Amino acid sequence: MQLLKRIATAGVLIPLVLVLILRAPIPVLAFVAAFVALLTVTELLKLAEAYGIRPFYRPTYVFVALYFVLLAIHPRDDKPLLSTAIFIYSTGFAAAIAAFVFLVIGMRNIDLRRSFPAAAVSVFAFCYVALPLGFLVQVREQWSGAFLLLYLLLVVWAGDIFAYFVGRSLGRHFMSPRISPKKTWEGALASMLASLVVGMLLYHYALPISTALLNAHLVEQRDGFFALQKPPLWPALLLSAAINIAAQLGDLVESLIKRGAGVKDSGALLPGHGGMLDRIDALLFAAPVLWYYAAWRVMQ
Repeated sequence: MQLLKRIATAGVLIPLVLVLILRAPIPVLAFVAAFVALLTVTELLKLAEAYGIRPFYRPTYVFVALYFVLLAIHPRDDKPLLSTAIFIYSTGFAAAIAAFVFLVIGMRNIDLRRSFPAAAVSVFAFCYVALPLGFLVQVREQWSGAFLLLYLLLVVWAGDIFAYFVGRSLGRHFMSPRISPKKTWEGALASMLASLVVGMLLYHYALPISTALLNAHLVEQRDGFFALQKPPLWPALLLSAAINIAAQLGDLVESLIKRGAGVKDSGALLPGHGGMLDRIDALLFAAPVLWYYAAWRVMQ
């Protein structure tokens, strides 16, 4: 029954997510990313309560929302390099002042011993959730941005699916039983192989896939991959491997937080998947890896 719920939820969400990343204007994508970030931050702050911390709910929501407003009003569709620069300045400034903002808010606490833990959780929530989702929005602004996001999701999803099924059926050697009792090395290896295969297939068929999406009016010309001369294969394989490792570590990190809080799922929003954090945990580390590649590519 749990597996059926998982499949049904994925069957509804996957088409919506794909249409969103391929077709939605940047402000709409930023709005949806902000909504997902706020849901995820809510779950994270509730997990913090299990550690005996009283989080700053409303100030954290406002800070995260303002960050995505900044992303939404600064798209530069014709100049992705400028967009990258603006993103770096905005993100660096927000990350630099986050601790000070929440510590100033903590001055209002009657019990000052609660101020530092609450501020620390808010800063962590911003860096752990909001920044990676902001990276996704900014990747979408790059040339071939829609194709890059499609690549990211398919590589991560393939790794997650194969890790789940191979780990359940063939897994014998546990990876980290204290943190995630069901994760095995067999599942991790299957995850890596699946990501590499999907990454290689997308590399080889990037042009026909982009052409099909363009003909179906799902992407604009600048959002697909239409280069006639392909770069070498090995960078694509290295990137796929790096994204897979980041995704698996992201999953383990979230398991660590839940294990310390004494819960199985971060929430119950998505039937069969748990909470929003349970669903996007792998992307939270994988997204910055892809963003770094996209930014480096633009600057070459």
